[in-house]
Amino acid sequence: MPLDIDFVRAQFPAFEQLGLKDQAFFENAGGSYTCRQVMDRLTRFYLERKVQPEHPFEASQLGAAEMNEARVRLAAILNVTPDELSFGPSTTQNTYVLSQAFGQWMNAGDAIIVTNQDHEANSGPWRRLADRGIEVREWRVNPETGHLDVDTLSELIDDEVKLLCFPHCSNVVGEVNPVAQICAMAKAAGIYTCVDGVSYAPHGLPNVAALGPDVYLFSSYKTYGPHQGIMVVREGLGFTLPNQGHYFNKNSLYKRFTPAGPDHAQVAASAGMADYIDDLCAHHGFSGTPTARGAHAHDLMRAHETKLLQPLLDYVRDKNSVRLIGPSDAAQKAATVAMVGQKPGAKLAAELAPLGVMAGGGNFYGVRCMDAMGIDPSFGALRVSFVHYTTQEEVKKLINALDCVL
Repeated sequence: MPLDIDFVRAQFPAFEQLGLKDQAFFENAGGSYTCRQVMDRLTRFYLERKVQPEHPFEASQLGAAEMNEARVRLAAILNVTPDELSFGPSTTQNTYVLSQAFGQWMNAGDAIIVTNQDHEANSGPWRRLADRGIEVREWRVNPETGHLDVDTLSELIDDEVKLLCFPHCSNVVGEVNPVAQICAMAKAAGIYTCVDGVSYAPHGLPNVAALGPDVYLFSSYKTYGPHQGIMVVREGLGFTLPNQGHYFNKNSLYKRFTPAGPDHAQVAASAGMADYIDDLCAHHGFSGTPTARGAHAHDLMRAHETKLLQPLLDYVRDKNSVRLIGPSDAAQKAATVAMVGQKPGAKLAAELAPLGVMAGGGNFYGVRCMDAMGIDPSFGALRVSFVHYTTQEEVKKLINALDCVL
């Protein structure tokens, strides 16, 4: 059964707002619309449960239970244990905390591998470990395509390497990296892996256990939820690294890397993301385990997006006045399409706005990637990105608008 786009859009109140009527939203890589299920939970929490959790009165107990529900249900979708999933203020903050833990655990002379394809959030914090005497090695993209070649990774691996950090897909290149293959290669060499899933997870939550990373990070405000960073740290690594939380929480895995403490309301509201996946599966006649429902929702989303993405890629690839960044095959790419035109990216985005297309322009914190590909980050790229609630009509509208500005 193909994705029922009318049902999907009915779950997102943004599509009912007059101010957004006739506006085609193509800046989803920066943050998605929020689903109704999350909004309902957030409203209820603020109205009925906005007290300190885990005290012996009803409002407090209900709030604590909903926070725990979010962690348990999302962990089940991702196929990890509840203790392995934690919430933080943002993925950038979560990565920074992890980098501090690795910095304390590693010794001078040890090495890590980072890429120049990443968003700076999964690059800069790790590179700063050089100040502690840790060697930082760079897995570099192909300067023409932005592709990360697994064969060149093997040249960087030796006994000194303790950690490999890379993206599930880049927020500029958009190519889906072979995470399971890369993680298996690292594991065989005794190397931990940290995967930035921020740009991939909006297109379907992954089965983290099947992919095999030791850390998987993504942002719920890009997966139809509230503004939180969600972090999976597998138990084997989580209790190896030094505790970064309160000393009395050191035996609680999901508290070891969240020193700031949770935003109670937003954590609780994140259970709405699980509600949405369950509702989506039920509407499409699918039942099964939480992990199976997550996989089914993932496949529904990806199939719909891939169908809409290919005509857009064909158009940009064949347009002589622009350079398409990343692959032109929709099967290899998330629905994030960056292009370099004759005008700065921000200028092109501004010209699309009066035409009813919401898009972004700039470097998108992918400065290292743009530098590597010979693109001036100050000139930047135009980026158009969509998810499963985007319609075929909106993609046609986008292509017509691009024809007017490129």
